[in-house]
Amino acid sequence: MGEKTLAKIRAMYEGLSASEKKVADYVLSHPSEVVQMPVAQLAQNAGVSDPTVIRFCRSIGYHGYLEFKIALARDTASPVRLIQESVTEEDDLPTIANKVFTAGIHALHDTLGVLDSKVFAEAVDTISKARRVLITGVGTSGPIAHIMYNRFFRIGINCIVETDSYLQLMQASLVKPDEVVVAISQTGSSEDPVLTLREARKHGAKTIAICGTASSPLTQEADIVLLSVSREIRPEAVASRIAQIAIIEALYVALAMREIEKTAENERKIWDAVVEKTL
Repeated sequence: MGEKTLAKIRAMYEGLSASEKKVADYVLSHPSEVVQMPVAQLAQNAGVSDPTVIRFCRSIGYHGYLEFKIALARDTASPVRLIQESVTEEDDLPTIANKVFTAGIHALHDTLGVLDSKVFAEAVDTISKARRVLITGVGTSGPIAHIMYNRFFRIGINCIVETDSYLQLMQASLVKPDEVVVAISQTGSSEDPVLTLREARKHGAKTIAICGTASSPLTQEADIVLLSVSREIRPEAVASRIAQIAIIEALYVALAMREIEKTAENERKIWDAVVEKTL
């Protein structure tokens, strides 16, 4: 199990520090269990600090703990678990549907549980005061970025969406201090959104990350972090996208409530146009 990742740990073992070797020893002995552990639990079980676990991951070639767990999960998972982590080959169709829906429910519940009301309020204030909002996301985060754009422009927020990695970096290079750049990435380790927020910060813009882990390269470049939590390790799990959409919808409603009359009028105009087109 996990031979690629475990082989990498064994190959680099002698170059690790004494505390990092404690993490390595635990991972080598409990690979399947580690896949399900948050960083704090692995640190406790290995008898080290949380930062030591992060250093261990980087020492063996990963950007952070989430990327390491994804690699380990990919190596240890059965073919079925690569499709959906809780499903087994013996499950009938109703059970499969129930497990998929339950994963989404858990993601919503867990995300709400870590939603900091002060951070959420700061995100709402920052977006409402921005002269313009640049919304970015690449790969499977691209559709989520478009959903955010669709919700924001209809309430009168001056916003644009960019899902091309080069174009979003180019856009970020031209932002002003009174603008906001939002990056959506569940892993938080993809290079493109990290570079985009880093570039935006160079020009004084406020940066917001909607991300699945608090300790990722992306969150290091964000002024405001909204966490989208999923119990599934797979980076493209739909449950994590459901959590991201819920965060976006909460932002939309909070912003809309500040301009109820304007929002209602805009929604009426949009629906009138849509209905007219369908007649």
